[in-house]
Amino acid sequence: MRHRVAGKRLNRSGGHRKALRANLVTALFQHGRIETTEAKAKAIRGQAEKLITLAKRGLAAEGDDPSRGVHARRLAAGRLHRWVKLADGTRVDVLKKLFEEIAPRYAERAGGYTRIYKLGPRKGDAAPMALLELVEG
Repeated sequence: MRHRVAGKRLNRSGGHRKALRANLVTALFQHGRIETTEAKAKAIRGQAEKLITLAKRGLAAEGDDPSRGVHARRLAAGRLHRWVKLADGTRVDVLKKLFEEIAPRYAERAGGYTRIYKLGPRKGDAAPMALLELVEG
């Protein structure tokens, strides 16, 4: 029985699933949109929204107590890959982008930071595809 078992397994082991989610969330924050399967998009949507909310709360708390802002950054760093190396060799700080660009953009929005568009089936295996993107702030 599956009573009260939360989350999607995505046919992967626990470590593989954790790495997959970190990779997809990092790509979403880096590019603003990603194309993936519907199941993966639905699986990481909640994690992406929680990270944005965490970043918003961390920014709001930095004015009162800087240690709370640092704590929020460390929690977020544990759930995504902070540095992304581009093809030209430069590195992008995704955590900095989350806290300095993405979170302030949604300061007045109370949730619903992502949107899923269903695309057609993927050529090759007919897996249902989806576009997961950050909504305009």
